[in-house]
Amino acid sequence: MSGPKTADIRKAADEMMKLLEELAAFSTPGEGVTRLLYTPEWSEAQQFLLRRIEDSGLEAYADRVGNVYGRLAGTQSGGGVVLTGSHIDTVVSGGRYDGAYGVAASLTALQYLKAAYGPPLRMLEAVSFAEEEGSRFPLTFWGSGNVTGLYEEGSGADDCRDGEGTTLREAMDRCGLESRRDSSLRSDVAAYVELHIEQGIMLERTGKQIGVVEAIAGQRRFAVTVKGTANHAGTTPMGLRSDALAAAAEMALLLETWAVRAGDPLVATVGRLEVVPNTPNVIPGEVSFTLDIRHSREAELERFCEDVLEAFGGVAKRRGVSVSVERRLSAVPAPMAPELQKELVSICESQGRTWRSMVSGAGHDAQLFAPRCRTAMIFVPSRAGISHSPDEYTSPEELAAGLEVLIALLYKLGYEETDEAIDAPNNMKERWA
Repeated sequence: MSGPKTADIRKAADEMMKLLEELAAFSTPGEGVTRLLYTPEWSEAQQFLLRRIEDSGLEAYADRVGNVYGRLAGTQSGGGVVLTGSHIDTVVSGGRYDGAYGVAASLTALQYLKAAYGPPLRMLEAVSFAEEEGSRFPLTFWGSGNVTGLYEEGSGADDCRDGEGTTLREAMDRCGLESRRDSSLRSDVAAYVELHIEQGIMLERTGKQIGVVEAIAGQRRFAVTVKGTANHAGTTPMGLRSDALAAAAEMALLLETWAVRAGDPLVATVGRLEVVPNTPNVIPGEVSFTLDIRHSREAELERFCEDVLEAFGGVAKRRGVSVSVERRLSAVPAPMAPELQKELVSICESQGRTWRSMVSGAGHDAQLFAPRCRTAMIFVPSRAGISHSPDEYTSPEELAAGLEVLIALLYKLGYEETDEAIDAPNNMKERWA
């Protein structure tokens, strides 16, 4: 690839920014962008994308759960598909870049490549996944999870309900998806590339333009319950108390101390705290809190969790309270393909861009593809590290830089005659077995 012409890439970047602005309009009224799975706003946004894809000359289609695709057919028969994209849904009162940037960039990249170089050797597809955030229903990665086989066909759709009691299947039916019988599951994806805002502060703080993701961190979530004895705050001596809140507070501080000592990339958080009876003049008798612990290496993540929970037991015994722990989530780390990381570094250097290797502490659709095919993630900076907020912002120049890196990698994967970064079909099938 001789490199995109400056004027052409600027035009493509302008088109991407326009598409981002148009997508942001599909939102419920209120601050920020709210576009939840299978709501009218979500449905209208996906229909808008289908029309936009058709107008661009790409082949447009949607699958049974509402994932929207734009296809640029290749000239070689057989082999695998190079897939790129992100998700269309948002959190409540979220920003306009999380997910949507990757969708807008992927469609723009395919349009640019088609206009500049014609048909690729290998099929390229852009995707707008139906859901990733888990903001409406008690599940995540519904879009990419149906593509990769995380969810069995239709499994749980009648039992999974939102806060108003609507089942997932009912919500799908209201969007007109009940008549679709084509499967979302795919076994033809040989590579997946996702461009995303960092949702953190490291790129901005270190002055780097591009983040080359090494891995998406594994995650453990626990629900912890500490039980003591509720008693009168004025008549119970300090030495005779079984204070559940004091014990829980010591556990939270222990978690923070050990996490700081462990160092990056481990992070650990007590996120939600509930106190019973939660009144001013009663010693707390029961406290429930959540743990969120993440690390890019599975063995270290599991060992840290085991050690911390054992230490919690020691705190409970010393303070005369009981502690019980329920594991709520166990997600393994997802390493990105080393060969694609190497390609991204080469692209950044050839384009004169500053870059850094980094771990993603947040979850992404890419983590579902990583065990199944060659996968890469590209980050661009987030101002002040803010995301999932109306204040989420990345400058047009930074967004354009990510687009240009994405275009170069897709050219490498789709247009070059010899490319070891793409699995042969037999190897690809083994990965999806």
